[in-house]
Order: sequence, then structure tokens, then C-alpha cells
Amino acid sequence: MTTSIKKLPDTEQVLSGNGSCGGCPATMALRIVGKALGPNAIMLLTPSCAVASMGMTPRLGYNWPCINVCFATAGSSASGIANALEIMKEKGRLQGELPTVFSWVGDGGTYDIGLQALSAAAERNDNFIHFCYNNEAYSNTGVQRSGATPRGSFTTTTPTGKRQPKKNMALLMLEHNIPYVATATVAYPGDLYDKVVKARNIPGMKYIEILAPCYLGWQFDMSETVQMSRMAVRCGAWLLWEAENGKISFNNPSSHIISGKKDPVPVDEYLMKQGRFNRFLKGPDASQRIAEIQNDIDREIAFMRERAKIAV
Repeated sequence: MTTSIKKLPDTEQVLSGNGSCGGCPATMALRIVGKALGPNAIMLLTPSCAVASMGMTPRLGYNWPCINVCFATAGSSASGIANALEIMKEKGRLQGELPTVFSWVGDGGTYDIGLQALSAAAERNDNFIHFCYNNEAYSNTGVQRSGATPRGSFTTTTPTGKRQPKKNMALLMLEHNIPYVATATVAYPGDLYDKVVKARNIPGMKYIEILAPCYLGWQFDMSETVQMSRMAVRCGAWLLWEAENGKISFNNPSSHIISGKKDPVPVDEYLMKQGRFNRFLKGPDASQRIAEIQNDIDREIAFMRERAKIAV
């Protein structure tokens, strides 16, 4: 049973007064992650919104040791630290429980720039958690297109709407045969918390991707972050699932969609709530373009339903 938000620990690893935007889903998600990991952790960040909002050195907005690393090196840097800690433990230079090493990286540093090092770390099954907070664009540098940007979305590099569908990065990580992969979003905090707790206790490489609707990049009111996250799940644009040792299981409410007990909500309202789709959906062919996006979602649901039947 999913942990109730009322029963989450009081631990706060995200400190008040950090520089994130109002309604920032990445910061909201990081608060939940902090409650699951506790203070015994080491955080790595690549250039991203989380770095821009963390505060000026030597002061931090996060209550962990934090290391800023190069954009492409989240996987290799986390691998190095995790292996160094294990060597120190073997040599008696580190006592007690090893800290959890985790990288906190946006979709640009995961899907695109950081993919090579991340893939190599997954192939080695190095012992850390990689979190991708996915706002579906390079939001920190002005909202450019990334591999996570969905079809039809306006960015500064796709001014008439992106023409290609987004990648399924979580599925790519699953195919690396790592012990744990999961997706989450801030609209379901208990689900995210439980997945982080589970990942913390599994040795080897873990990957958790969190949908992070960015009001600035997606162009909605900042008070609607949680609502936008919930709408993404209910229309099937974001599926909640986890895989332990290759076996996929779906989490509510996505499990009802996958099983056919409940139809996904049509994508129209979800798209219309976001200004980033306005230009793409203007004109006499708007219904056809909505149908293209709906087809992307339907295809992904059908594919993941069949993929989940495979037990490794």
C-alpha cells in the first residue's frame, strides 16, 4: 500500500530560502526524495535549475554534501564517488553505513548530454541512484528542445512545435539490465517516496525519472504544478511504473489504464492547459495534430502493456 503523504517523515533536506521558482516541481520532488534518503547521502548535480537555485558557495539550499560536476559526467562522477566510498570502507577509513550516492539531473543531462556516461555506469551496475527530473526541455538555459520534449511542444529551438515524439528514457535504462527502474511525479508523493526507499536498499545502479512540469517552459500558472502532473498521468502521457530485475509492474492510476479497467482521459484538455502547444494547435489542421499526439500516447501505452508481459 502506498505511503500516505501524512505519514512521510518530518526530515527536511531542502532548506528554506533556496532560489527555485514558485511551484517548482523539481524542488517539490527533491523534498520527498530527502525524506526517503535521510541525511546520510551525497548529492551530485550537473548544470540545471537545481544548481541555479542551490545558493552561493559555501552556502547551500540542500542539507547534503553537494558536488557540482560537468554536464556530461553525472554517470562517471557518481560511479567514482560510489567506488571510492566502498574502497574506504574496505580499508577501514570509513565507519558505519555507507552514504547513498545520488545524482540529481535534468532531462538534458540525462537524455542527451549525459547519456554516454550514464549508459556506461548502468552497464557496470555501479552503486548509486540516478534521478532525472524531467521538465521536457532545457528550461534553465531558456527552454530549448531536448530528447524528452514531446511532439508539438514549442521551445526556442522548435518555434513552430517539435515534429518528433520524445524518447522513452526509462525504458532505455531498463534495457541495461539494472536492478531497479521507476517513474514518478509530484502529484503522487507517496508513490515517489516508496520508490526512493526501495531504490535506497537495492545494491547496484538505480534509475528514477520524475515528471517535473515547469510552469515557465510549459506556460501554465505556477499554482497548477500538481494538477498538471496529475493530468499527465490520467491521460496516459506519463505512466507510473517500476521494474525490479527487469519485471515491470504498473502503479495506480496507470495500472488501471494498462489493464483496461479505465480509459485514459483524452489528451485535449491536458494540451490546452499548456501555452507551449498553442502555436502547434492553431489553424484548420488542429484536430489532426491533436490526433498525432494522442497516437503517440496510445502507442506508448500499447507498447508498455506488451513489454510488461516479458519476464527477464
